[in-house]
Amino acid sequence: MDENEIKFLPYEKAVKIVAAIQEEEDIHRANRRILTVYNHDDNEICWFDYQELINEVCPDMKKPDKEKVQDYILHHIPDWALDI
Repeated sequence: MDENEIKFLPYEKAVKIVAAIQEEEDIHRANRRILTVYNHDDNEICWFDYQELINEVCPDMKKPDKEKVQDYILHHIPDWALDI
């Protein structure tokens, strides 16, 4: 395994540490949105580019399926999120 390869938490662990997923403005890029993931201490765990994620999860839908998006995110929380 490549040392730079991201390892993801098991879904069961991710569900326990994720408290909220917020759609927000990307402060680094104009006219871009991100989905920021927060833990129960209101600390930012990680974020996802909104449009990239929607294109991956719901490419044929006019309106994104929130459950599919949430499920995708919960399956892609990096293992280092436990250290936050």
